[in-house]
Amino acid sequence: MIDRDIHLARALLVENNPLLRSVAAAQLRDVGVGHITQATRVNDARLLLERESFDIVVCNREFEESDFSGQDLLDELRRENLLPHSTVFIMVTAQASYSQVVEAGEAALDGFLVRPYTAALLSERIREARKRKRELSDVLRALDAGETEVALVHAVKRFQEQQPYWGYCGRLSAELLLTLERPDDARKVFDRLSQTRKGVQWARLGSARCFMAQGDDASARKIIAEVLAAEPTSADAHDLQGRILVDQCNFDAALAEYRKAAELTPGCMLRAQHAGALAFYQGYTEESMMWLERTLNMGVRSKLFDALSLLLIAMLRFDKGDVPGTLAMREQLRRYCERFPNSTRLRRFQMASDVLAKLLGLQQAAALQALETLASHAMEGDFDLEAANVLLALWSRVPVTARPAAPHEALVERIGMRFCVSKSMAEVLTAAAQRAEPAVGLIRRCQARISSVTERAMELSLKGDPGEAARLLLRSGEETLNAKLLEMAGILAKRHLAAIPEAQDLIQRSADILRSCNSSASHIAGIQRSGRSPGGLQVRGRKPSANPDKVAA
Repeated sequence: MIDRDIHLARALLVENNPLLRSVAAAQLRDVGVGHITQATRVNDARLLLERESFDIVVCNREFEESDFSGQDLLDELRRENLLPHSTVFIMVTAQASYSQVVEAGEAALDGFLVRPYTAALLSERIREARKRKRELSDVLRALDAGETEVALVHAVKRFQEQQPYWGYCGRLSAELLLTLERPDDARKVFDRLSQTRKGVQWARLGSARCFMAQGDDASARKIIAEVLAAEPTSADAHDLQGRILVDQCNFDAALAEYRKAAELTPGCMLRAQHAGALAFYQGYTEESMMWLERTLNMGVRSKLFDALSLLLIAMLRFDKGDVPGTLAMREQLRRYCERFPNSTRLRRFQMASDVLAKLLGLQQAAALQALETLASHAMEGDFDLEAANVLLALWSRVPVTARPAAPHEALVERIGMRFCVSKSMAEVLTAAAQRAEPAVGLIRRCQARISSVTERAMELSLKGDPGEAARLLLRSGEETLNAKLLEMAGILAKRHLAAIPEAQDLIQRSADILRSCNSSASHIAGIQRSGRSPGGLQVRGRKPSANPDKVAA
């Protein structure tokens, strides 16, 4: 008997070979597991784990006639916080190479079995893992309750005192510190783990993520390059490299990195969506279609699936003149929206697909009316960069002869003035507009106008009038809802608190407007940041609700 509660445990067995699945199920029953659910495919297992709670998962690593592996499943579950910390995950493999053992260890696996194995060995692995869960119960309970700071205190204490499982607690502490926006402290822990555990690449990549959080991309890139030199197949390293390259507007190079990460982890839905979305913005239609349609095959009902993929596929099929295909995506979006009737984001997607359908049906007047309705939301608080990209992409698909110049140019200017907070953002907007005039010229002028306002404010501040500089930034920010101008107004007022009589009012007004508007920096080139770290341990145990307004693209 593993422990006195094993008969209450619920196990998920993931194996596609009927004979091996039957043997494994019998072994689990022999060791006392009370309830066993079986899955034959990785996608089925992912959906089960998203919807139900299991105490034990026994998963095959290799699946015949499938690109997806058990390792892909585990990596994605850990990365996207879909696996409770109390769940024991045992991986089974037909062979164990050194690289596979290292990969499993870096994924914080609870047990590793090489086939053939006995029921006694399976029992021992589960017993050891459940004992470890009990030993770390104070940390895991706090995580599952969402008490991040409490979990951090317990984990740091175990790490510093080198209590049992201190290495796991060290990695967890570093991830929690990153979550709490303390990258400098997190980097110290990652660096110590790198020194005590030679060759552990996840710790070095953790340090790179800390540098990225601090805005030091040069140091991050140096570490990532060193990791890739030692381990060219590190999907997490390619993923991080892609993120940096997107920020630097090097979209083709970023796509190459995201492409490599997706190829290395073919079962990872999010990476396929990242590669597909970025390929869409870069105009690589065939590649974009390949990646995005792969995500459809992985499962539209997964919490990791983003409805943006449906809309992008609809646009790609529209560009090919594929009427049935475009209408099929429109219907899928309609059904998807029915699951989340209160989502403003999904309603916009559905309206966008309606525009495509009207254009295909040569109902140009109706399509333009729908576009103008969408455009009327461009200065609302929940209208983010993603919504702006979708709107620009739709307008760019209206035939030039049918496109009214004045409304189109006015919309592009509103969007440009609001979202041109950096060169990256301006490049994304031009990509969404398919790099066509007059949109490109208008966006470039908006970027220049925002830069002119910031330069004028800096001149005023240097000449001894920080109050007028902050007021100029705030006025322009209120007019355009440009996050860069609003943030600068608040920063300048704080810096010159004593010299500006109404500084507190300026700070409050800029903060209030920023709070009422979505952050434009959350979405770049079709990649909406989820705040989660590639390759990191999950740091919040609650399964996320399927909220389509928060899902990563």
